[in-house]
Amino acid sequence: MSDETENNINDENMHTVIPINGLYENWFLDYASYVILDRAVPHINDGLKPVQRRIMHSLREMDDGRFNKAANVIGNTMKYHPHGDASIGDAMVQIGQKDLLIDCQGNWGDPVTGDSAAAPRYIEARLSKFANEVVFNPDTTVWQLSYDGRNNEPVTLPVKFPLLLAQGAEGIAVGLATKVMPHNFIELLDASIAALSGERPNILPDFFTGGMADFSAYNEGMRGGKIRVRAKITEKDKKTLVITEVPYSTTTGSVIDSVLSANDKGKIKIKKIEDNTAAHVEIVIHLAPGISPDVTIDALYAFTSCEVSISPNTCVIRDDKPHFLSVNDILIQNTQHTKNLLKLELEIRLHELQEKIFFSSLLRIFIEEGMYKNADYENSGNFETVVTVLNQLFEPFKAQLYREILPEDFKKLIDKPMSSITRFDVKKADEQMKALNDDIKVVKNHLRHLTDYAIAWFQKLKDKYGKGRERKTEIRLFDRVEASKVALANVKLFMNREEGFIGTGLRKDEFIADCSDLDEIIVFREDGKCIITKVAEKTFVGKGILHAQVFKKGDERTVYNMIYKDGASGVSYIKRFAVVGVTRDKEYDLTKGSKGSKVLYFTANPNGEAEIITVQLKPHTKLKKLQFDQDYAEIAIKGRGSQGNIVSKYPVKKILLKSKGVSTLSGLKIWYDELLRRLNVDGRGKYLGEFDGDDKILQVHKEGWYELSTFELSNHFDADLILIQKFNPEKPFAVVQFEGKAKNYFVKRFVFEPVAVGRKVSLISEETGSKFMYLTGNPNAVLTVDVLKGKTQIPETLEIVLAEFIDVKGIKANGNRLTQHDVKNIAIANNAEEELTAEEPKAAIAFTETNTTALEPDSDTELDSDTEPADETAEPVEAQVAQLKTEETEVKLPETDKKAKPAWNDPAEEKPVEKLAKDIKLEITNPDDLDIDDKGQTKLF
Repeated sequence: MSDETENNINDENMHTVIPINGLYENWFLDYASYVILDRAVPHINDGLKPVQRRIMHSLREMDDGRFNKAANVIGNTMKYHPHGDASIGDAMVQIGQKDLLIDCQGNWGDPVTGDSAAAPRYIEARLSKFANEVVFNPDTTVWQLSYDGRNNEPVTLPVKFPLLLAQGAEGIAVGLATKVMPHNFIELLDASIAALSGERPNILPDFFTGGMADFSAYNEGMRGGKIRVRAKITEKDKKTLVITEVPYSTTTGSVIDSVLSANDKGKIKIKKIEDNTAAHVEIVIHLAPGISPDVTIDALYAFTSCEVSISPNTCVIRDDKPHFLSVNDILIQNTQHTKNLLKLELEIRLHELQEKIFFSSLLRIFIEEGMYKNADYENSGNFETVVTVLNQLFEPFKAQLYREILPEDFKKLIDKPMSSITRFDVKKADEQMKALNDDIKVVKNHLRHLTDYAIAWFQKLKDKYGKGRERKTEIRLFDRVEASKVALANVKLFMNREEGFIGTGLRKDEFIADCSDLDEIIVFREDGKCIITKVAEKTFVGKGILHAQVFKKGDERTVYNMIYKDGASGVSYIKRFAVVGVTRDKEYDLTKGSKGSKVLYFTANPNGEAEIITVQLKPHTKLKKLQFDQDYAEIAIKGRGSQGNIVSKYPVKKILLKSKGVSTLSGLKIWYDELLRRLNVDGRGKYLGEFDGDDKILQVHKEGWYELSTFELSNHFDADLILIQKFNPEKPFAVVQFEGKAKNYFVKRFVFEPVAVGRKVSLISEETGSKFMYLTGNPNAVLTVDVLKGKTQIPETLEIVLAEFIDVKGIKANGNRLTQHDVKNIAIANNAEEELTAEEPKAAIAFTETNTTALEPDSDTELDSDTEPADETAEPVEAQVAQLKTEETEVKLPETDKKAKPAWNDPAEEKPVEKLAKDIKLEITNPDDLDIDDKGQTKLF
């Protein structure tokens, strides 16, 4: 072989050789596209992944109304899905557990407990009525060949519902992932109706596990959003907590394991935990003696799976490409897709009706004109001749038909048996034609009003399938639980003053305090330096430690009293300061910074106490008085960097404590945030007042009992509180109750007794059938009672001034009977003319299990001139209106044993809530959103 020939062959081979990196790139892109489009990511139109779609298609193919073995469904699905029975079975169980598309029979597992389903040969499935109505329509389905070319399968199913958002989806592909949250069935239908009406929806997830969720950072389900989900924890008693709902993405088993792990690590302290879960979740946590249930609840949220954070990532397939869309945009597209499918179904239906009319008209003309008797027609020897003859015979009538006559139409005519032609009933044919024309008018009307038709479709789905699908997850705003504040003090802290070490491993040295391994320690030294460092086994903080303690970040009430000698001038300075926020492990100089400065006196005062000290000076020729007293109450509290005031320019011999001081700080101003149901000092929510010492908080619950609690910011409060305020043991209240034994209404006035913290005391009779109706603390409240007198049931209205009707009695008394006549209506009128302020809204709220509501102002409390205003914008309109004074609150009681219905009644105003809102400068942007009944009354609850 010549060199030239060999070179030519080599050149040809070079054209067919593909580099390995090129092969890898092409194959990887093919694989990535396959995983994204055909396995992991759902399609926007039907919300299904390919395996789910194939399962649904198989169920439809096998559907005969009876249950099929899951194993049979899996086997049939393998005709379409070439990835084995295990993946099909797992996907089928996941669909079944969502309780929407498949009716399940047998043990399908429990996603709440984490129990797996039984083997496919033991469980059965069939399509639900909802799936049969919403998911399938062969006429509007686009088909494609299955992987082996033997069968047809749908490209997507014609789902007329936002199925993706109802079920949610999760999948990991190559280079991307998807995590679509499930949403509430009813809310999705309402949002679709709103979208068709031109409004942009704003939907939020709803989890089948229930729980509570904070969606403030949801970001419409797009990347970067976050959901905080919490278990629902109730306090059974001071020693027992019960978890009744677990967060989405967890199970009862994983929650219990996380609680046990936190207990082993010393983050929380429990005695034991029991799993009593059956039909409903019930995890009972028994606390160790002396452990606060409120702090433990926060610790469970901070250190266990009782709170989880979920990051949504809404990725879907649209136009054969992955897209990242918001859930609201997906809902709008699903709604529009449903509208288009409904239009297509109507057009198909219209075509079918027109075809029926066309053929009926063709048959009638064929029979009435006797064309079947025509000699040319009867003597026609073949089909082509028949078509020619019939075309000629139908020529005069073609203008009456809506389309041209095709040979296939003649074929249907000549296939008609002669018996049906001879028995042709003209009258019956006319009736059928009329019915068909009526149906066509209806269909055309739907097409002209397609949006209204689509709205009616969604409303029908809601009415038909919405029962029992109400929201399960409570929408809440959560406060941030700082782990360091709720961590259990599980280690002991020690210090070596002389050598300057501090830590948990110095067990032979001086004990400081119990703390957690998440805490920070503040240390003050003799040289006037201060440093904050994290708890560790052993840390060097500098020699000459004066004081060390657990540091509370942002603590403004701990005040440090100090006297130091300036190293340069020898002058002694006195100062008071708080350490609020600092940088960890950075030294701060509390003196003027001169070399040789030294602290002469130092105390730490957790509540701003100011003691009196005696300062003794060294003898000096210019000094006549070598001793004097100094009261720290006269020294202003400033920042840690302040120089301080001069104590003496002469050397100090000794400083002695003369007397301990009292707090110079005002009481702690406390607010109650109704959204978070927590106390705070940040001015959010309802102002409760200044608290100090042994002050308590009064809580009244809608069941008719009260309890006292401390003003610890870690306290948790129930959702059914009707009254929360600072406890005043001298303020009288009045209660209206229906007494179960006497079957009548009673009124009593009393003062709340200073019972032990946490003890529940009933305000009403303990007889069966007793009901808590009203609570008011307004001394001028007037009760208006409509009664029916005598046998003739003559109506009469009684006005009862509560303060005159009965004296203040014990809290256990039943009180005086309201009336001996039949009560038909009760209203409580507030006649006190008292100005309400935003600083301290003096509301009295009464709100029982019968939804009865009474409002009144607290007339005995005086406002501070420097009280900080509450954050009114943080409360919903209903909550703010519940703090207003009202002229009359009406309760109608048709029967004494029937529930009362609250209503606002002000005949002088068309919309009384607008007036009430104006009293406190509330802005109602859209009064039409208020629920106004026919009598002009506005319902608040």
